Amino acid sequence: MVTINGKEVDMSGKTISQYLEIANYNPKTIAVECNEVIISKSDYETTVLKDGDVVEVVSFMGGG
Repeated sequence: MVTINGKEVDMSGKTISQYLEIANYNPKTIAVECNEVIISKSDYETTVLKDGDVVEVVSFMGGG
């Protein structure tokens, strides 16, 4: 199991890109942190999630 934004989900063996597609995230408007390390967008396709990983997906918001 992988913890994503505080919830355990069965995403072990999937890449970050696969998770983002399943969860309907737009990769252009988010940042991903895995085990307290920010993942470069160019690495989303090759970074495979493992049991015990802790992932945070943060969306950018505009405002004033």
